[in-house]
Amino acid sequence: MRFADRREAGRRLAGELAALRGRNVVVLGLPRGGVPVAAEVATALGAPLDVAVVRKLGLPAQPELAMGAVAEDGPRVVNEQVVGGAHIDERTLDEVEAAERRELDRRAHAYRGDRPRISVADRTVVVVDDGLATGATARAACHAARERGAARVVLAVPVAPADWARRIGDAADELVCPQAVDDFLSVGQFYADFAQTTDEEVVALLRRGGARAVEIPAGEVTLPGELTLPAGASGVVVFAHGSGSGRHSPRNVFVAEALAQAGLGTLLLDLLTEEESADRANVFDIGLLAERLAHATDWVRAHGAPHDGLRVGYFGASTGAGAALWAAADPASPVGAVVSRGGRPDLADRRLSEVRCPTLLVVGGNDERVLELNRAAEQSLSCPHRLEVVPGATHLFPEPGALSEVTALARDWFLTHLGPPGGT
Repeated sequence: MRFADRREAGRRLAGELAALRGRNVVVLGLPRGGVPVAAEVATALGAPLDVAVVRKLGLPAQPELAMGAVAEDGPRVVNEQVVGGAHIDERTLDEVEAAERRELDRRAHAYRGDRPRISVADRTVVVVDDGLATGATARAACHAARERGAARVVLAVPVAPADWARRIGDAADELVCPQAVDDFLSVGQFYADFAQTTDEEVVALLRRGGARAVEIPAGEVTLPGELTLPAGASGVVVFAHGSGSGRHSPRNVFVAEALAQAGLGTLLLDLLTEEESADRANVFDIGLLAERLAHATDWVRAHGAPHDGLRVGYFGASTGAGAALWAAADPASPVGAVVSRGGRPDLADRRLSEVRCPTLLVVGGNDERVLELNRAAEQSLSCPHRLEVVPGATHLFPEPGALSEVTALARDWFLTHLGPPGGT
């Protein structure tokens, strides 16, 4: 079979690894092509995502042919057959390794910046690539994970040659591959889209980290959500959806992905159960929705480790904005900033004047009724606030570029008021 792209391959691979969910797992993707695959696996397993930066040691006269590989802090892995066949001496091998380690260090810093690597000590490490050819880089990544104290190493790839277990040897404790084939020529032959993954895409995926499914207790009910906590995040934004929407809202997912790429954590959740959503009265019960937001806020602050001092912001859409402002008005609320997208701040009623945290109201210029309500709400807000009007946009911001403008405004507001990524 052929995969449509690396994301589809990652989802297929994640299905083979489902038994590892909840097993103290860290997912390491091999840059660059292995990272989009690893991101899907990390999301499905609810595990953190990092990179295993590895460099191939190419033959001097034939660089595309691997005679070995090196990984961060890991030992050199050598393909003795290739080295012997090409009559490579130790001095030449050392020179190639030195050059590749310099490039390895450069790339590791480019991908992570100043963020530390995620600890793998005493954890199950899943090393992921988009496919396996010679196996040199995968073996190097597995050996490096062992050197860093991994309790168990699992090597997982969507496709590999039939004899891949022999090529890997004892480098991993477990091998997972849904498609090991005899007629293997190259990894790319098994993908409809095998376009090169860019460094920028790798950085964006790492900043988003591995989103994980969570369940948040809220009184007598449990709310399903999706939590993303990039390494170094100083703040997390909790989303309050509008009527008839939920954690899968494409507009809010779009905003959440951009915030995660900027280094902010996000929590997308349903504020009502399916049964509750069927009753329209609940959709407009702003007090109930605000109470659920408060529960989610307490939960995310308690479960944000190792992100000590994590600050919380609210992104509210439509009726969800009313709930966000209602919850933020509580004198005990720890919320540091609120953004309202096409929101109904009027639904916060008298509590609007009690909001103390910086608040940004974003409204479409052609959303006339909601714009009128937001201008009236400005008169009640005594906190630092701003009203931004997106010209030509209607209520859901479907116009070209409109939602991107909302996203940029929200990102800058949260980064300003929740602190920069990695800040204190």
